[in-house]
Amino acid sequence: MDLRAWFGDLTGYFVYILFIATLGPLLFGFHLSELNAPEDVIRCKKRSITSTDVHVTATPNLPQCIEMTPTQWGVVGSMYTLGGLIGALSAAPLAGKYGRLRAMQMTTLFFTIGPVFEALSPSIAVMAFGRLVSGIGAGAAVVIVPLYISEIAPPANKGFFGAFTQIMCNVGILVTQLLGYFLSHDSYWRVILAVGGIIGLAQGLGLLVSVESPKYLAEKGNIAQAKKVLRQIRGADADIDSEMSDWGVAGANVSEEQQTLLNNEGGPQSATKSSEHEGSLTILQVFRHPDYKKAAIAVVMVMLAQQFSGINSIVMYGVSLLAGLLESNSALLNLAVSAVNIVITAGGAPLPDKFGRKPCLLGSIAGMGVSALLLAIGIMRSVPVLSALAVLFFVSSFALGLGPVPFILASELVGPEAVDATQSIALGANWIATFIVAQFFPLLSAQLGGRVYLIFAALSAFFFGFLWWYVPETKGRKNADEVWGRERRVD
Repeated sequence: MDLRAWFGDLTGYFVYILFIATLGPLLFGFHLSELNAPEDVIRCKKRSITSTDVHVTATPNLPQCIEMTPTQWGVVGSMYTLGGLIGALSAAPLAGKYGRLRAMQMTTLFFTIGPVFEALSPSIAVMAFGRLVSGIGAGAAVVIVPLYISEIAPPANKGFFGAFTQIMCNVGILVTQLLGYFLSHDSYWRVILAVGGIIGLAQGLGLLVSVESPKYLAEKGNIAQAKKVLRQIRGADADIDSEMSDWGVAGANVSEEQQTLLNNEGGPQSATKSSEHEGSLTILQVFRHPDYKKAAIAVVMVMLAQQFSGINSIVMYGVSLLAGLLESNSALLNLAVSAVNIVITAGGAPLPDKFGRKPCLLGSIAGMGVSALLLAIGIMRSVPVLSALAVLFFVSSFALGLGPVPFILASELVGPEAVDATQSIALGANWIATFIVAQFFPLLSAQLGGRVYLIFAALSAFFFGFLWWYVPETKGRKNADEVWGRERRVD
């Protein structure tokens, strides 16, 4: 492939709106891990992550730190995931009614307001509220942005640009670890939290000169505006009539076929289609139908496997967890882990298409289970090198399968009539599982120490066996009937 020619086909405006839109997933990752590095400083356990000094001072109006028990700290962490659940389940109707652009603009309000409460929090309650508000924006963003990208990206490269969502999420995690490494001392942890608000404000301003999804405009019958916007995104020489015809409308006859524009392409966008589709099933109907119920169970179990593998124990609490073993190097290790995660995620993006969803999923779970076992041994036996290598392998294994594959399967295990409901089920299961890990991991870690990773290793073994037995391969299958063996495949 001629990369120069390929990139030459992209307009500067497309690159701009892609970057501005993906600041939403970046902020999802940012807020997910923003409390990781400065945890001990925020909780008054240390003045700095590189020091054991616990002498505490106060600013004229705000305390230097806020004392919290493991349970209280878990509440602060999990409020973000509760907000994420609210935002994720609210995003679909908002994006369908008001448009992708307006919905993204709404998320920036939460991204800007939440960090204000977090950075200026004088108490546990105020910080928890700020985390809840930030979570609402994050949960909505990770639903709306993939949809928006899929509708503005060049048709031949939707998969490539779709991966930007996960990559930018990992960039957000890296940014917080970088800030945490340098600012986790005294009251400077408040600066880390404030940066999220600055990025949210910047995204809000950037969206003022962004455009609505042309496909959304076409679906709403505004054909002329859709063509104008698509021309702005693609450039003066692009064949936009050909692209619009793939939506179900021939460019030459676009005015005659305005009512037949709706087109379901599958993938993340199907989760946010309007409920106006007559054939769409409700969540209750999915669980009542024997075929769809089987798929819904598979989706729920895959999502539970993703979160109960323990990935967010590292993303959200890794620095404090390893501080006693690696001292000041725990923050540096998490910084390295975040960088490795970006590289592995980008490099591993083609693997599910090349080797299949199920092999990547099972290989990822196996790798995480072994890593969790090694990490438990490393922490219990006080072996820093083993612990560090286990964490790196742990995160790398996640990026190769459990990170991307669950969201792919959620749209491929059912037919288009059940995709909306199945994606909602997937989002609900994912955020609830994330809430459980965020809430209870600090408490279990305080009680069990490194043995907590034996729990994750056991859960990985369980999910490996269940998913190997229950979840089918979807690669190369033309529809859900073929996936589940309800029709004979013809090669």
